[in-house]
Amino acid sequence: MTGSQAGLGMDDSGLGQLVDAFYARIRQDEALGPIFNDAVDDWPEHIGKLTDFWSSVMLGSGRYKGQPVPAHRKHRDRISPALFDRWLALWARTTDEMMLPEVASALQEKAGRIAESLQLALFFRLDGAVRS
Repeated sequence: MTGSQAGLGMDDSGLGQLVDAFYARIRQDEALGPIFNDAVDDWPEHIGKLTDFWSSVMLGSGRYKGQPVPAHRKHRDRISPALFDRWLALWARTTDEMMLPEVASALQEKAGRIAESLQLALFFRLDGAVRS
């Protein structure tokens, strides 16, 4: 964040701007872009759904009505734990640049827990073996 930018707060407007900017970066990323661009047919609709997701998670708005695990499971053959790390690194960079520091930290912490949960659902069995 530059000195001229005050940073966005934890509200619907700030989250909407963040999600829009972040997924613009995702679409351009050499590793993540092809996966997301193939999976998403309507980016404006998807951005709205993701904004609802973050609003529900961080603000308790209850607007998100989707099911993240089945949505990601459909693409399990194209994603890996390493790609989750790449997503998280880009999320950290974007939140650090756009959000107030305490907001960025909260968003990064929550994203880390969500990524861990998704990875457990997608890649690991209860006996601890990695799914192939």
